[in-house]
Amino acid sequence: MKRVLITAGAGGIGLAIARAFHAEGARVFICDIDRGALQRAASGLPGLATHVCDVSDRAAVEAMVAAAIDTLGGLDVLVNNAGIGGPTQPVHELDPATWDQVLRVNLTGTFDVTRCVIPHLIKNAGGAIINMSSAAGRFGYPNRSPYSASKWALIGFTKTLAMELGEYNIRANAIAPGAVAGERVERVFQGRAQASGRTIEEEKRLQLVNQSLKYFVEADDIARLALYLASDAAKSISGQVLPIDGNLQRA
Repeated sequence: MKRVLITAGAGGIGLAIARAFHAEGARVFICDIDRGALQRAASGLPGLATHVCDVSDRAAVEAMVAAAIDTLGGLDVLVNNAGIGGPTQPVHELDPATWDQVLRVNLTGTFDVTRCVIPHLIKNAGGAIINMSSAAGRFGYPNRSPYSASKWALIGFTKTLAMELGEYNIRANAIAPGAVAGERVERVFQGRAQASGRTIEEEKRLQLVNQSLKYFVEADDIARLALYLASDAAKSISGQVLPIDGNLQRA
């Protein structure tokens, strides 16, 4: 029975991943900043363990990981899913405080969770780390520089983890989704529309122009990919970035 920790697991992609692992019989521990969402997730998934945590708070991360290990009795899989989108503005108009906030959550938060988890995976003699990057970490993303920079950095972090941890039979891979159907992408399109002067529907059509498959990714598709990467079927896959974006050619 796999023991799984998922950050930002109470909604969206994180919740879809939690549901997928739960359905496979795994013991799942999720953290999130939204206490109400955690309660709703727990009510729908019997046995789900939850913890309120802001991953940008280092002390909170350390306490959360300790609670996860204590609750699960160890760890086999870490899914670093926590991240924020940040503002939709060109670099020269960006408030430096918003840059700092995005990097603190998306990159440093992932670093802190992973740093705390690694000793437990080593003790376990193996495991899998899955980091949630983005198509913005492959192509760049106009008017979303802190988000894009953080997602590029996560790919470098993932590849480095794979190199450092292979001797312990620990694999590290990154998933790079394109636009994922749901509330979050609707907010992204709203921000793009405000910045461009186009309508939200026009922004959606423009998003799909560069995709071979003309529909948005479903969170459940990403969850199935995470399940695969954590499984024995992927035991020789490490240090890779797996796009799931309808064959997006540029952002």
